[in-house]
Amino acid sequence: MSKNLVQFIIEEQRHIPGATGDFTGLLSDIITACKQIAHSVNKGALIGVLGSAGSENIQGETQKKLDVITNEIFIKANEWSGHLAAMASEEMDEIYPIPAQYPRGKYLLTFDPLDGSSNIDVNISVGTIFSILRCPEGVTNPTAADFMQPGTKQVCAGYALYGPSTMLVITSGNGVNGFTLDNDIGEFMLTHPKMTIPADTQEFAINMSNQRYWEAPVKRYVEECVKGKEGGREKNFNMRWVASMVAEVHRILIRGGVFMYPKDTKDPAKAGKLRLLYEANPMAFIVEQAGGAATTGRERILDLAPEGLHQRVPVILGSKSEVDTVTGYHHEKAA
Repeated sequence: MSKNLVQFIIEEQRHIPGATGDFTGLLSDIITACKQIAHSVNKGALIGVLGSAGSENIQGETQKKLDVITNEIFIKANEWSGHLAAMASEEMDEIYPIPAQYPRGKYLLTFDPLDGSSNIDVNISVGTIFSILRCPEGVTNPTAADFMQPGTKQVCAGYALYGPSTMLVITSGNGVNGFTLDNDIGEFMLTHPKMTIPADTQEFAINMSNQRYWEAPVKRYVEECVKGKEGGREKNFNMRWVASMVAEVHRILIRGGVFMYPKDTKDPAKAGKLRLLYEANPMAFIVEQAGGAATTGRERILDLAPEGLHQRVPVILGSKSEVDTVTGYHHEKAA
């Protein structure tokens, strides 16, 4: 019989000396939030949640109504139970300390409540990304500085994918497992145990409209993929681009590939497009645990020391051999 997600986490925690159940409780709250978000995404226009909210987030991006709604869902589901000391969201300028009327716990939570929200009005898959960190020992009133932990310090990372079915994919450093929401019983059931990224791939994902802004190593790699067998590669490649990181990473977990949002010259003030704390770190953790690799083109993402809540970084992740190839081209250029 298939396990549900809470059963799976409880069994995992039994192997950890001194486990208190706080982590299981926190995951349960996150599961609740993802179920509520799945419901809102699924209803869409029927409950009037599509379209722009008429506001911008800290990155200057126009917020969709569902960006605001899902952010509130995540906060309300996780603030009350005593497992968290603070939260940080892509949609909020500053951290969110747990209100004084609630007990505070030993974990910090970062999240992107609705990744790929530009797709929501055209009914393409979107998702939620989250990462759990330990609050530094002795800290009872966390500040933004307490979130400045490298990705190697993550306790758990995961994403929910709201597509034809709703899935939750998580890692706590012991491999990657995928769970599918059974709407009949309201539980996430284990359907994809021990997920691994296929080593061999024939797909790459990148926004080709930015080609004129790319650095030379990325141009070289993509040109080789496009030329395929005629260009020296032993196979032909297909290109994919969904503009939803959750959907891109999920495809890579299922059938391999490489996803790139590299450094470019389109906006020289920004080192990259994706946020380190809310997108790059959790996805890099998942991808590495599934046997893949994740770099900026120059260094391992999980080794980066965060410098700000909304810091952006270049991202190249997926099948290890392909990521190593692109990263190697960057190192050749620097040599």
